Amino acid sequence: MDADQRPRHFVFVLLDNFTMLCFSAAIESLRIANRTAGRQLYSWSILSEGGTEATCSNGCVFKVDGDLSDLSRDDTVMLCGGLDIQDATTKRLLNWLRKEARRGLSVAGLCTAGYTMARAGLLDGKRATIHWENQDSFIEEFEDVNLTRSVFVIDGNRITTAGGTASIDLMLKIIADDYGEEMANTVADMLIYSSIRTDQDTQRLSIPSRIGVRHPKLSRVIQLMESNIEDPISPALLAREVGMSTRQLERLFRRYLARSPKRYYMELRLSKARNLLMQTDMTVINVALACGFASPSHFSKCYRAHYDTTPYRERGAHAARQPV
Repeated sequence: MDADQRPRHFVFVLLDNFTMLCFSAAIESLRIANRTAGRQLYSWSILSEGGTEATCSNGCVFKVDGDLSDLSRDDTVMLCGGLDIQDATTKRLLNWLRKEARRGLSVAGLCTAGYTMARAGLLDGKRATIHWENQDSFIEEFEDVNLTRSVFVIDGNRITTAGGTASIDLMLKIIADDYGEEMANTVADMLIYSSIRTDQDTQRLSIPSRIGVRHPKLSRVIQLMESNIEDPISPALLAREVGMSTRQLERLFRRYLARSPKRYYMELRLSKARNLLMQTDMTVINVALACGFASPSHFSKCYRAHYDTTPYRERGAHAARQPV
């Protein structure tokens, strides 16, 4: 860009219960780029529905510059999501977002705001990402979106991130595209950010890092389990896949994870079920089927044994916690 060009403008839209980290990481990257360059490369404004203030998930309240309004075609919209994204995705917000998108604006969804973009129809046929905790429910609801596990995804003028420090990786990519790798690296150094990730990096730790065990066969079995929640694979087939006997597989899990393969697999399925119950409107029966349970009664029995409550009570308790 030429020195006399106008600063690139970002419009941060703070959704109710947004995550502070995803917002601050993005805006600080822009601030430091300006400071590093000694001139204003980037500018920004902050909006919210209502136009007075926005409350993030840790309870801090931010004053904003204004309400949802018409933007310049050169603006980039940065939706900042967080907890209870379904409730934060209001009809008015969706209508405004669709209108601005039709005018050709680039739209980014930070953290869980990819959900809002998908609800608005902005991600149909696009590659996207969202925080790993929301991936199960997202896949169930938005079949036309090619969801990945990447830290961030840029598909044309649609951008999504996985949340948290992924905002830094995205902004460093944008800065590098605008002003070169040297500028982006300088900003990263100012942030004490020593490992810049790309859109090829995945957001979760590798299985060995997550479970604290580096055993290739154990990692492979867990990968197979995580990829086959709806149609669970028998321990015998899992063992055969990694060239072990069922008894050897049993000993492997007992030694490193202090539970049987069957128990570990059940916990994975129940964890996904809990996410779906709390993040979607799927019926309990459909949640059970999506998590590999042939009958609601068996699902309810297993769920109660693990979480000390029933799926129906879990759904009801979560609904009761939602704002009116």
